[in-house]
Amino acid sequence: MDSPDVRHITDSRVLAAMAHPLRRRLMDVLKVHGPSTVGQLADRTDQAPANVSHHLKVLAAADLVTEAPELARDRRERWWRLVTRALRWSNTDFDTDPADRAVADAATSLNLDRHVALARAWHAADESAQATWNDAPFSTDHWLRLTPDELAELSREMIDLLARWANRDLPDDDADRRPVFVFVHGVPARP
Repeated sequence: MDSPDVRHITDSRVLAAMAHPLRRRLMDVLKVHGPSTVGQLADRTDQAPANVSHHLKVLAAADLVTEAPELARDRRERWWRLVTRALRWSNTDFDTDPADRAVADAATSLNLDRHVALARAWHAADESAQATWNDAPFSTDHWLRLTPDELAELSREMIDLLARWANRDLPDDDADRRPVFVFVHGVPARP
């Protein structure tokens, strides 16, 4: 069951809108930093404001982002925010149309590429950046023997655990909390 902060996508046009590396990155920046202006998003992604603006319009047409006019200090300033904090889809929802399934497969592939790229970027970071985190960054893998129902249960438990950490109230302790990307995949495979 989805929470109100999770949108279940069943429209391939919405998947096509988000299945672009910059648009995916813009959504991540909005998730981490909250509502932002085009200028802030351009700075955080090293993109031209016109390019960011174009991609925000595509995301807005798919109802993935929306303007936040209440944050603007004047009529020229445009703020943007995510419509929902998380998206999910099942490729099987797109099985009835080969073109829709191709879009879903492409979105899944882009998602996995993004996950791996973030992990690779961390491992390529210089030693001084890595040293501040000591041994905190981790990776782990396990081979489990599960039924489809057991894998679904494990999925719910993992998602609930990550949601608890993501939605917790941050202590007011002046600690330097930085964005940390965590991803988990559980897929049937052959060793």
